[in-house]
Amino acid sequence: MWRDLASIGRDKGSGGYRRYAWTGADTDCRAWFRAQAESRGLAYELDRNGNQWAWLGVATPEDIALGNAVVTGSHLDSVPDGGAFDGPLGVVSAFAALDRLRAGHAAFTAPVGIVNFTDEEGARFGLACVGSRLSSGGLSQKKAHALTDADGTTLPQAMERAGHDPDAIGPDPERMARIGAFVELHIEQGRALADPAALARLGADTASTGTRGRPVGVASAIWPHGRWRFDFRGEANHAGTTRIEDRRDPMLTYAATVLAAREKALLTGALATFGKVAVEPNGVNAVPGLVRGWLDSRAADEDTLAAVVAAVEDAAAERGRRDGVQVDVTRESRTPVVEFAHDLRDRLAQRLDGAPLLPTGAGHDAGILSASVPTAMLYVRNPTGVSHSPAEFAEEDDCEAGVDALADVLEELACR
Repeated sequence: MWRDLASIGRDKGSGGYRRYAWTGADTDCRAWFRAQAESRGLAYELDRNGNQWAWLGVATPEDIALGNAVVTGSHLDSVPDGGAFDGPLGVVSAFAALDRLRAGHAAFTAPVGIVNFTDEEGARFGLACVGSRLSSGGLSQKKAHALTDADGTTLPQAMERAGHDPDAIGPDPERMARIGAFVELHIEQGRALADPAALARLGADTASTGTRGRPVGVASAIWPHGRWRFDFRGEANHAGTTRIEDRRDPMLTYAATVLAAREKALLTGALATFGKVAVEPNGVNAVPGLVRGWLDSRAADEDTLAAVVAAVEDAAAERGRRDGVQVDVTRESRTPVVEFAHDLRDRLAQRLDGAPLLPTGAGHDAGILSASVPTAMLYVRNPTGVSHSPAEFAEEDDCEAGVDALADVLEELACR
């Protein structure tokens, strides 16, 4: 499975992946998922929001009405030049774990589903977890239809070109009602599992960690996070003839805001990142007229996140006044803190021999679904701690341990 998927959407220059929603690479990933489902005799479904499902069970209205299905999976899209593991590891491991249980003649007492959620990363349209947000009611059709990529293509246009009906998208309460639990396996985005000292600080049983830590952990919570667009509007002018004192240069305001974001984050223990910027007219010999920068900020609690973003906005406005630059801020997305269902979380940690509980600053489909169904997450050790990069990595033995853990979890939830 891993070899078949590995070449799809890979850029030869960077070695990273460019699997953006509703593109050719995305279509190829979807074809791969459907082929994996059908080769196993699983019932394949494509829902109204473009999410793909593969079902073992859920064949009768009675099965659906029980609302006890156990679902696992993740996503197959990527950030620009992303790594091979973020998303795909969860989908590949889901099929492998189900294979393992079926080979062992597990007696399933509940339906089991595997899902590939569409557009989790938000790399193309700027909003993360579009598929799960739509299905769970966290994103309206109206707002989804207004999403536009950098080339001016709207989400409905992209969906139509890929053969999907954009007028059908929206909340899917009937499908959500089928699910009794959702468990997402993911590569760790950090390196706590590889660091016994970090595990000790998290309260893990260090007697069982060994010198390399633990191969698998369980998520405790997702930090609140969001994305904000900063528009810095100055005056475009000639770089060679406009005196320094006469300039209204939005690049200066943007640069000062980037530095302020780092300072505010360091002071509060939060995270604040300007990772995307667009400049107009974007000429080497031109003072820009407009600079757009996107802030991604995350923190351990809601108050800290709000304080950091407010401080960055204040710093931008103050510097803008000095530079003669207008600053406008638009919140593009906001996800509150997610505390995974404690009873499910603790049950899985116990099943996995006291697996350590890890918080994370990264958003996931599991976090979005947590408002609708009980959710949990498993993490597979990442010795480098690198994520959203071609350097992202997990050892094969640890990936196997992740499959074992996921199979144990599915057996715990769907076979008893």
